[in-house]
This record gives sequence, C-alpha cells and structure tokens, in this order.
Amino acid sequence: MTSSVFGGIAARNFGYAKVILDKRIAVGNGMCEARIYTDPGKALSLEGDEYHREQGVIRGREASVKAQLTQERRGGKGWCGVSPIRPEDTGKPPVVAKSAAMLNALEIVKVVAPTTATVLISGETGVGKEVIARRIHALSERWNRNFVAVNCGAIPENLVETTLFGHERGAFTGAYEVHHGLFEQAEGGSLFLDEIDSLPLAAQVRLLRVLQGGEFERVGGKQRLSADVRVIAAASMRLDKFIAEGAFRMDLYYRINVVPILLPPLRERREDLLPLVNHILEKLSAKYKKDIKALSETAMARVMQHDWPGNVRELENVLERSFLFSTGPVMSELLLPQASGCVPANVCQPIDLSLKEVKQRAGEQIEARILKESLTRFGGNVSEVAKSLGLTPRAIHQKINFHSINPNDYRSHVKPKVADVDKAK
Repeated sequence: MTSSVFGGIAARNFGYAKVILDKRIAVGNGMCEARIYTDPGKALSLEGDEYHREQGVIRGREASVKAQLTQERRGGKGWCGVSPIRPEDTGKPPVVAKSAAMLNALEIVKVVAPTTATVLISGETGVGKEVIARRIHALSERWNRNFVAVNCGAIPENLVETTLFGHERGAFTGAYEVHHGLFEQAEGGSLFLDEIDSLPLAAQVRLLRVLQGGEFERVGGKQRLSADVRVIAAASMRLDKFIAEGAFRMDLYYRINVVPILLPPLRERREDLLPLVNHILEKLSAKYKKDIKALSETAMARVMQHDWPGNVRELENVLERSFLFSTGPVMSELLLPQASGCVPANVCQPIDLSLKEVKQRAGEQIEARILKESLTRFGGNVSEVAKSLGLTPRAIHQKINFHSINPNDYRSHVKPKVADVDKAK
C-alpha cells in the first residue's frame, strides 16, 4: 500500500516513478523506509515497483508480480502473486501476499508444507482455499504425486462414503464393479476436502477412523486398505456454529485442525487489490488476445469501495465482464452486479477524483463501516467501542461526528439481541 501511494503520487506529477521499500512494517521492521526515483535512467538497474502515467491513468507494475507471472506461464496454472519465486518452486501456485495477514498465512504454509501435519484452511467463499491447498502440496515431498480435490458439499449424501472410500462389487444395487474412492486415487499424494463442514455425521466417523489409524474399508468390503494420504481440509467461517449445534464432530475438528490457516476476505486486505487487478487484466488480455487494459481512476475507486463478498472469485468475474464490454486501452466502467443480480449499462458514473481523493474516500468509508459495526456490537456504548479499537472515547466521538453517526441509533439493539439468544437456547 505504501508503494502504491508514493508511486501513484510521484507518477501523477512526474509521469514515472520507481519505489524501493528498504524497510517494511509488514515484515517486522520497526518503520517504513522508501526511496522514490522519478528518473527512469537512474532507476534502470534497481529492483523496485514501477508506476507510469499513461493517458491520465496511473498504471503500476510491481517487479515481484512480474516474477510470479513468468513462473505461472511456465507452470501453466496458478493464481495471482507478488512473492519472489525460487527456481525450485516450479509448479507452485503463486498467491497475492502484500497484506500482513496473507504474508503470515504464507509463512505458515512454508513451515507446514514439508511435514505430514493435517491442515485446516478457513475463510469465506472465493478467498483461494484450494490455491493454498495446492501450494501446500507443491511444496511438500508429495509434489510429484496426485493432488485430488473434492467439494464435499457437492456430493449427494447417499454417495459420500462410496465417493471417499470406494465400494466393492455387489455392495449395493448397481454396484457392478469395484469403485476406487478418492482416498485410493490420492494414495501417496494429497486429498483436499473442501467444505468439510457439509459432511454428514456418518461420513465424519469413517473419516476420523482413517485419520487416526491410516486405514479404511470400501463400502461393502472387509479388507482393510492403507491410506498414505495427506489430508488438507477447508471450511467456512461457520464451523464453530456447526460444532455447537452438534452437526460437526468435535473430535474430528481437533484431528483436522492440527495446523489452522485463516485466509482473510478481500475487503480486509485492500492493499492486495492493485496487484490482483493488474494481474487479472494481463491474464484476460492474453486469453482474449486484446491489448492490455488498465482501470481508470473512477473504476479503481469502485474496486476500492466495493466489499467483494465473493472475494477474488468475484473480482475475477467482474473484471472479465467489464473487460469484454470495454473499448480502448482504459476501462472506464466496472460492471458490478446490483443486489438483484442485474448489471446496468451505466453502472459506473464518471467521478472527477484524483488518486489521493480516491484513497481518502475509500478509507473514510471503511472507517465508517467499522464504527457502525462496533457500535452495533456494543449497543452504542462509545467507551467499549473505543476500548475495542484501541482509541480514546474522545477520538471515537470525533470520528462518529465526522461521519454523522448517532450512537443512540444503536442503543436500542442490545436487549432484542439478548432475548433472541435466550430464546434460541
């Protein structure tokens, strides 16, 4: 984020900027130390993030992003990335890692991947849980064996056990031959169980036995088969609720949650938006054989302001739709879906904003949303809100006055919520 702010300002005034971050708070330095070059000749031999002003639009090109894109072209697959790539990492899906939360997640991946520990990846839909799972597999000693992925929520309940563990011939009507389940298909490799929280209880019991003993039986069979499989599970943020309701076994939770990895939603790591947008647009340009496009300041403002409930998946879909219907090298409109799912032709209205104003407005909107959520949580109690956000009550009062928020509007919500909880119990 620091790089994009300094680079955007300098490029806007001088046409070109290269930013080199010598120290970064995100990686543990006690301060941020940056160098900004506005002379392309002097910065030619230096490694840093470049920014250009082209037709009134600021376009960023992070050096580390280029390295990741080169790696992705070699592997023929992947996501988006900004982390440095080592030659021996061929085939590893790159991942955006500019935000502190994602950098932390990738550090966990780096440590746990060479081990045999079971991993539980949690996060909202579209944050890239399968990408992280594939990265763990690629960095493990099993990289040259099968990676088998399955969405447990997409399997019919009566077929879950036979899908996972297979079945013997004659196990049930229509079982005319032996079926090898996913555990057998992933033998020696990794099995990714997405939406594991949707497994029925009967399948959870059998899965727990496999994880504990390393053995299983096909449906209708008596022979025990070994399972040399590294299980990587993924679940939504509702897993705690399912455990409390008895829909998910606590003993299975402890077995799969040896190493937890939490992937934050895109709205909580907005500093990843610029490299994501740049990379997705470059992929789209190659896919549709059209000139590389950039977002106008208006469109980028909408990217920064949108909450992205579908996260990276939604961002990819919106950019692809906008890319297809745009003309020229600059995309001035971002075709975001309305609540009804319809996309109006004039969804993006022109706004005359500078890059600085765009960032300021986006920050103000995020701050207002956080204040409202905190006031709702604490029933309008400004002192509690201040304590939770690490600020003084006076500072909170200043901020809510700036955003025209009335704490009294939130004080009537406390008792009904408590009553609802008691009723549910």
